[in-house]
Amino acid sequence: MDFTLLSRYFELLGFPPPSKLILLDAQTLATAHVPPYPPDMPVLLTNVESRELALHLKTVLLTTYPEQHMVFVMGEGKKKEERLSEFGEGEFLDATSLYVPELSEGTSFESFAEIVAHLRAPNGCPWDREQTHETLRKHLLEESYEAISAIDSGDFADMREEFGDLLLQVVLQSQIANEENQFNVNQVIQGIHSKIVRRHPHVFGDLKLEGVDGVLANWEKLKEQERSEKGKSEKKEEKGLLDGVPKVLPALSQAQEYQDRAARVGFDWPEIEGVLDKVREEIEEIKNAESDFELASEIGDLLFALVNVARWKHIDAESALRGTNTKFKKRLSYVEQGAKKQSRDLSSLSLDEMEALWQEAKNKV
Repeated sequence: MDFTLLSRYFELLGFPPPSKLILLDAQTLATAHVPPYPPDMPVLLTNVESRELALHLKTVLLTTYPEQHMVFVMGEGKKKEERLSEFGEGEFLDATSLYVPELSEGTSFESFAEIVAHLRAPNGCPWDREQTHETLRKHLLEESYEAISAIDSGDFADMREEFGDLLLQVVLQSQIANEENQFNVNQVIQGIHSKIVRRHPHVFGDLKLEGVDGVLANWEKLKEQERSEKGKSEKKEEKGLLDGVPKVLPALSQAQEYQDRAARVGFDWPEIEGVLDKVREEIEEIKNAESDFELASEIGDLLFALVNVARWKHIDAESALRGTNTKFKKRLSYVEQGAKKQSRDLSSLSLDEMEALWQEAKNKV
């Protein structure tokens, strides 16, 4: 854009051009789902040629900006300031342009990557500077579980905070790798971007698939091809179907992932009745176990079979058990409080007294 023309925009706005500015033709956002730029920089959108385009731009912008965010609409030598939620609703000016002021500091991924790099810089934080991939491993695991706990709670404010903590771990690990000349966070993003496009040819290509089952079956074929190609390029033994499942996953999650992957290549019961029969069979084998080793093995087989039931019913086994654990904790706490109201210890209650309080708890928590 001609600098003179740009100056005219800001003369109309009544303030000087900012030191940083993103300039985009409105058609750039025509097929976007989110704004393709950091929102902590102001943006000038030109050539908003129709009300239909204006309303579409508003939909895209509202994925990132709040409804009450004030924007400036310019056209026909006039300007008006309005809430983003009002853009495109009133009188439409020919040759409209839209100036969207920046969001507050720290609202872009780029600014977050910068602050993490600052933590690791010579003038950064001593604690962050001495961290390694290995020392951060436990923090990554803890933050992952805390994020899962937030999801289970349904508390969106908690989820937002925990996802931020988890993102910090990813960016910090990537920054350490960058300092070691291994990879940087942009390469991490590029890698997952390429993988998503590659594994969704039904979205980003011409492949036609039927429903979720078709998507998952094709997904497994693509991963099998990737494993083969990676093995050849790195001259390593080709990884098997289940080798990509992390060994550190909780046992229930690991079992369900094993079963999911096997099912995607056709290794599965034809009907759920076969799975239920397997559960009954494993219960009988537990009854008939003759040694501790045999008993442990059969209990493991029963748990594996129960996970399969959960998979068939589209239930996440790990989440189901965590939910039951939470429910048990609440109900036992109720029983414990009931004992305290009687000025007694929990262990002093008879089994019948505990059962009575437990039944009360079932109706209340």
